[in-house]
Amino acid sequence: MNSFERLPSFDELPIKPDYPPCSAWGVFGEDDEIGTLNLLTPERVAAAAGLVKTGEVFAMNWELEQPNPPLFMRQVLNHTIHRRRRNVFDDIYNNFNTQSSSQWDGLRHFGNPKFGFYNGVTEEQIADPANSINGIHHWARRGIAGRGVLIDFQRFAAAHGIPFSPGEGTGITAGQLQAAADWQGLKFQTGDILLLRTGWIEWYTGLNEAERSQLAEPGALKASGVAQGEDSLRFLWDNHFAAVASDTPSFETAPLPGPAGDSGEALHNTIIGLWGMPIGEMFTLDALAGACAADRRYEFFFTSAPLNKLGGVASPPNALAIK
Repeated sequence: MNSFERLPSFDELPIKPDYPPCSAWGVFGEDDEIGTLNLLTPERVAAAAGLVKTGEVFAMNWELEQPNPPLFMRQVLNHTIHRRRRNVFDDIYNNFNTQSSSQWDGLRHFGNPKFGFYNGVTEEQIADPANSINGIHHWARRGIAGRGVLIDFQRFAAAHGIPFSPGEGTGITAGQLQAAADWQGLKFQTGDILLLRTGWIEWYTGLNEAERSQLAEPGALKASGVAQGEDSLRFLWDNHFAAVASDTPSFETAPLPGPAGDSGEALHNTIIGLWGMPIGEMFTLDALAGACAADRRYEFFFTSAPLNKLGGVASPPNALAIK
């Protein structure tokens, strides 16, 4: 039996007293570099493949040019078509920031401000160009596949008369996430890949050029997402998701709080730095949500192939949902 088949609850973390509070360091092994993706066992992947009924495929990468301008002062992608010789061309990408559009936040992206990166990796190790520990290549070389589940919070809120706007920075509570799942008839399983739809991309595409430029200014972004606090962390850990993602720029409510405090801390601090759980951001979910609403089936086979870059920090997800 694998050591992680009996997972500790949130209240049982950490597994050793000298590990940081609420951390999952050591749960998947002292030297582990893939975190909660360990939950995607061959048995779970095989079971998830059986969810394919219609063969409909939903790609979840947004255009690499979006959002435009990029948020968080990230670089604008520059794409050149290079002519090699007659009738032969290559692509050249300059200023390619892997987190300017749809993305996985890898385990090198966000450390806990007090305790560092997943499984005790230090900032110095990440900054060392000769050290590839916790790199995105580990995810790429195993692949990400399993049971995907969707919480369509925007549709749930509309059906229940809950005031909600993706662009207002509203926190979605753990109770609301569970209520939405219950309304959909969705039951979670260990190793699920949770997708949360708020409608943010649909909202963003309705903005004019001036509004998009304003949103990209430092400190101007507001986006609804999972509310910060212990209740959200307990919900995410105790359901034992392998990964979480949404259509928003930060998964959690933006702007993110500063590092100080307890309930005021960014969820990223714990989810990535202490648990080793992938966070996906700006996944396009509208078409998938429409299909799920049509057949009332909010589970599907999920696949993702991150970039196989040694020591990489993040990657476009190259994600598919197959119903």
